[in-house]
Amino acid sequence: MKKVVFAAIAGIGLVILMAAQTKPAQTKPTQTIPGQTKPAAIAKKTMTDGKKVYDTYCLACHQADGGGVPRLNPPLQRTSFVLGDKKRLIEIVLKGMNEEIEIDGEVYDNNMSAHNFLTDQQVADVLTYVRNSFTNKASAVTPAEVKTVRSKLK
Repeated sequence: MKKVVFAAIAGIGLVILMAAQTKPAQTKPTQTIPGQTKPAAIAKKTMTDGKKVYDTYCLACHQADGGGVPRLNPPLQRTSFVLGDKKRLIEIVLKGMNEEIEIDGEVYDNNMSAHNFLTDQQVADVLTYVRNSFTNKASAVTPAEVKTVRSKLK
């Protein structure tokens, strides 16, 4: 009986020793955009609902990976437009865009339809999803922020 107890105790010591020698996971630094704040916890429902809106209205042009289409539709991966000023991003969704635009040194010139038929909640969800997908990490967009921008566009 003493041998079994000793073996069990020795086994626990070996597990503890192995755990102490395990290297911590390496993480890549994230890109910081001026004015970007550290994101708070995002509700799972917001991300799920945002993905549904993205898949319905955004995916065809901005692609499943958010990579966009060169010279036509801008990528949504770690760009100053996505991670920067939320008001500007909300305006683009609500008003659309029909002009050439330069984003992070690249020029894009495909028209984007206005999506002002989406509710404030849907716009907030999809923009929160985009700002926290495709390697992005940014603060959530709230329905109140969308409502404020929408009221100023009328």
